[in-house]
Amino acid sequence: MCDSSSFFGYIITTLDDLTFCKESMEMINVTESLTENIGKVGGENDYRDSKTSQVKSISRVYADVLASKPNSYYEYDNFSPTLEEIDNYSLIRKLGHGKYSIVFEGLQNEKNERVVIKMLKPVRKRKVKREIKILDCLKGGMNIVKLLAVVSIPHTDLTALVFEQLIHNEDFKNIYLKLSEADTRYYLYEVLRALEYCHSRGIMHRDVKPHNIIVDQENHKIRLIDWGLAEFYHPGQEYNVRVASRYFKGTAELNTYLKKYNISVDGKLQSMLGMHTRKSWQRFVHTEHEYLITDHAINLLESLLRIDHMERISAREALNHKYFSHIRRKIHCKSPSLLNNVLSSPEESP
Repeated sequence: MCDSSSFFGYIITTLDDLTFCKESMEMINVTESLTENIGKVGGENDYRDSKTSQVKSISRVYADVLASKPNSYYEYDNFSPTLEEIDNYSLIRKLGHGKYSIVFEGLQNEKNERVVIKMLKPVRKRKVKREIKILDCLKGGMNIVKLLAVVSIPHTDLTALVFEQLIHNEDFKNIYLKLSEADTRYYLYEVLRALEYCHSRGIMHRDVKPHNIIVDQENHKIRLIDWGLAEFYHPGQEYNVRVASRYFKGTAELNTYLKKYNISVDGKLQSMLGMHTRKSWQRFVHTEHEYLITDHAINLLESLLRIDHMERISAREALNHKYFSHIRRKIHCKSPSLLNNVLSSPEESP
């Protein structure tokens, strides 16, 4: 937490851990991307796997969302998206690439509108259908990137996704170096609004990081992108934990977590982990940037980085944190009804 920009980047890598938690036997990745808020040991949402004695749990928020939806909402194996002709689009330049795709700036020829075209690399059809289905379910959601079209590439088995393009967007590395403390609060708040929306729809992103957030500073807009690893949340279902970006957590908290949920770790791995005591956040605060750091900022960071998913705050709870009090007041002055749609309670978190 060296300055406001690194505070933003550090916190972003943990944000999708806010609402759900994946359960898996691949516990070597327990520090990697737990997607949040599974029930407490001994709680009403708690149960044990009869085969492993591992404590299983169910999300304390939005656990039953899909139960109220028709099967067609979340089943994607037989989902067939409407396809557009590739001739409707032209490629302008390459923007970047990832493990599963190559991204281009493009043009919708008829409307002469700039778009972003995500060319998917050869992957399982089921994965492609899942991403499209989730984007369809989230269409119109707060700060969620808008899927405009799905295009099949002729003479190949490949698919391209066409998205809206924000008018003014920069590389995230350049943007975060220029963020003020006020910018940090604002954009974090907007990311949380996107997560609250998708979680309330029974969907978890599972790969929130700076690369997957598009920022238009001139118009103060953000979009949460890249839903390729996203999943529908079904209570009790085990999910692949090899997603998101790894981050380090102190072994003291990790060992407490493993013991609480009765998770066994291979002896060799345990010896490799060793024992490392936790450092105070104050050790990362220095004279040249201490004016940017507040008690509320540190408290929010601490609340988001709890390794125990049940103790970690949800996206909605984070939106109600005192760190964002000023932003909420501004929203309320402009539109009280809008604030009520975002927050469930007028009471603030510590």
